[in-house]
Amino acid sequence: MTWANTEFRNLDLGDKRLKNRAIKLIENLAKSPKSSIPESCQGWAETQATYRFYANENVTWDKVLQGHADNVEERIRLSDSAVILCLQDTTELDFNGKQTEDLGRLSYDAQRGMYLHPTLCVTPDRIPLGVTDAWMWARGKSKENDQQQDTIKESCRWIEGYERVAEMAERCPEQKLVYVADREGDILNLMIRSMELNYPADWLVRAKHNRKVASDEKLWDLVDKQPITSRINFIKPRKKGEKSRKVQQVSMANRIEPFSAINIEPLFQRKITYSALISVDSFPLPT
Repeated sequence: MTWANTEFRNLDLGDKRLKNRAIKLIENLAKSPKSSIPESCQGWAETQATYRFYANENVTWDKVLQGHADNVEERIRLSDSAVILCLQDTTELDFNGKQTEDLGRLSYDAQRGMYLHPTLCVTPDRIPLGVTDAWMWARGKSKENDQQQDTIKESCRWIEGYERVAEMAERCPEQKLVYVADREGDILNLMIRSMELNYPADWLVRAKHNRKVASDEKLWDLVDKQPITSRINFIKPRKKGEKSRKVQQVSMANRIEPFSAINIEPLFQRKITYSALISVDSFPLPT
């Protein structure tokens, strides 16, 4: 039995032939991820079969993902790691110049493609366990087009992403699941939602907003007063107008209560307390 047969043994597409085709296709694409479909299939008959598979209405990306996600949860439950990091971030799928329908704008109106926002589970030792959830969407043809339509806010992906991790945490009670998000995830509604669910999963979000805290100070000022917790030395790559150089980055942390200063205390039985970790600007290493 191949790795794909094992990984997707629970895949349900409503037809055993579709399942077998999916597993074969996954194996072919995994051998050469950057190759086109004809190159990966290595033959016109296989290529035609692949396009028929994609065109089948019973085949959807979420069904295929679920076949994998079930095994990811099993690996989490069997893991020796007491902590599982659930990493979320967004990437662009650039199909500019391709003859594909229903694509939307990306960073620029001239670009065409879609967005992918997955949840990748890893251990603190950096062992990947797999993808358990994803958001995929396409914007309108222009910003003006999006503003005219009543669509779901893109920021909802961070909140729904936490909700899916929270659900998984209930099914994996022996492990501590930690939702990890970048600066876009620094959303007040995410903090509120985690409180409403009674924190089934912890969350670690890179701070974007200089919020007021319970001591009536600002977040950056408060954390900047704390002792240095770590130092990281690395080579900063060169960029336009700046040479490559050795730098040192330092981190400080403090546990704070962010809600008392923004007048939402009456909505909750208790305050939320979380850790804020920031890195100061890089500077040249001393010689």
